Amino acid sequence: MMRLLFLTDNFPPEVNAPASRTFEHCREWVREGHSVVVITCAPNFPKGKLFAGYRNRLWQRETMDGIEVIRVWTFISANEGFALRILDYLSFMLSAFVASLFVRKVDLIVGTSPQFFTACAARMAGLVKRRPWVFELRDIWPESIRAVTAIRQDRLLDLLEKLELHLYRKAAAVVSVTHAFKDNLIRRGIDGAKIHVVTNGVDTTRFRPLPKDEQLVETLGLRDCFVAGYIGTHGLAHGLDTLVDAAALLASRNDTRHIRILMLGDGAERARLKSDAEARGLTNILFLESVPKDEVVRYWSLLDTSIVHLKREDLFKTVIPSKIFECMGMGIPILHGVEGESAGIVKKEGVGIAFEPENSEALANALQALSGDAGLLERLSLAGPPAAARYSRRTLALDMLALLTRLAPKR
Repeated sequence: MMRLLFLTDNFPPEVNAPASRTFEHCREWVREGHSVVVITCAPNFPKGKLFAGYRNRLWQRETMDGIEVIRVWTFISANEGFALRILDYLSFMLSAFVASLFVRKVDLIVGTSPQFFTACAARMAGLVKRRPWVFELRDIWPESIRAVTAIRQDRLLDLLEKLELHLYRKAAAVVSVTHAFKDNLIRRGIDGAKIHVVTNGVDTTRFRPLPKDEQLVETLGLRDCFVAGYIGTHGLAHGLDTLVDAAALLASRNDTRHIRILMLGDGAERARLKSDAEARGLTNILFLESVPKDEVVRYWSLLDTSIVHLKREDLFKTVIPSKIFECMGMGIPILHGVEGESAGIVKKEGVGIAFEPENSEALANALQALSGDAGLLERLSLAGPPAAARYSRRTLALDMLALLTRLAPKR
């Protein structure tokens, strides 16, 4: 049996992809008989507001599905504004490192991105405890900051990139969520033998085909509508103006008045996008607040198709949005506006249709075509669950566990 220490600044009850992946992996490792301690912060993402029932204290403990969870104090900031977010990240790095000193008998430490200051804390904890540590790479950071033009201070970004490369070199292993990330690191001089790919996946016990939630259909006025949905963070990287513009195009066409675009989630761009849609008088696009993790599946069930979209940047060709696997599990056809590795998965599995990122007319045309082709809709839907089984979260968690077991010192 191993005792694993996992550092992450996203964890349930937050519902974003990093939180879900970490929780589901750790849960499976506990089921295999291992002891897992997670150091995280009080849940507040993405609004920067504490979830009900939590306080931003120096130290809090709870247990979730056998996982020992330690929550530490951080400077809490909404997911907007680079300087405040850096303060948030740095405060977690320091608090998590200090908390790690009080976790005894650790065999292995894991630090996960997207932001790599968490990996810095894992690196420092590994040095003090004289234990190997693993960098779980969910995003190429700070390159992703350049891609969304969140900051233009090239000297600072160059300095952060040097720190990034240092962390890759010093980690016992790097677990990448995409093959493209692995290729990126190898091109930059990181030893490919230490980089292991464990993609995102889906909890097939939660995300499975379901009938539409009739209560929500009535409440949201979606009866007899073809519902396309974007469920997730409304951030700079996602280019969601494309969806608002597509809604405007659909509203101007006589034969697409039955199409609704449902936007569920929060993030730095949500308020602006909603204001834009309201200013344009668009009634065919609905903006819904984030809901608790246990409620999300009800909203997925409403969708006839899911929209997955990122800005048209070279960096995002290396990204695999985790929601494509949830769509597969629920048998929801995907309209995929992301180039690169993830588009290859959607095409290979036959679960969706690709459209050009940031092309609102292409999205509107795809929605119009799909809403009028019941046969195609059914074929894409039926292909989903068998494809999801190949990306089962349990299988992927056990693959990562096998790597961690090899790296942990023998007792």
